[in-house]
Amino acid sequence: MTIVQEREDLLAELGGQNRATIGAVLGTGSIAKATERADGTMEATIRIPEDAMAWEPGVLILPHGGKVELTIINDDKNTHACLLPSNGDKQFIGLLNHSKGSATLELDGPGCYWYGSPAGNDEGRGLTAAIVVTGEVPPEAKLDRPAQPRP
Repeated sequence: MTIVQEREDLLAELGGQNRATIGAVLGTGSIAKATERADGTMEATIRIPEDAMAWEPGVLILPHGGKVELTIINDDKNTHACLLPSNGDKQFIGLLNHSKGSATLELDGPGCYWYGSPAGNDEGRGLTAAIVVTGEVPPEAKLDRPAQPRP
């Protein structure tokens, strides 16, 4: 058995609800990229799998800042919610068991935007995930300072 396979087996064993760990932690879920339409709008689907206590994907990558349309699906037997980042204000989506919702977010600049389920305690830690916007910071947002030495 390879080290990678052993790690995957351990994560599968530990990642479920009411097992050795409580749910899955950020970074053990999958990573996915949003798809981009011809008009530049991005889209993606995010799920809460049954009894997983995690978002799938755990990390969603956007190729650039802008508008993203999300479909959020709760496949779990429990009610959850989704509190999402967006320019100007956060968006809240209530998700009854086996339900679906949608949200349109505007995320202008590169960075890591955290989101999660603030409903209840979700086994002691809540559901957490991230949207990572890649790309360069616009010139007007860059720091005006001398070049820093690099090792």
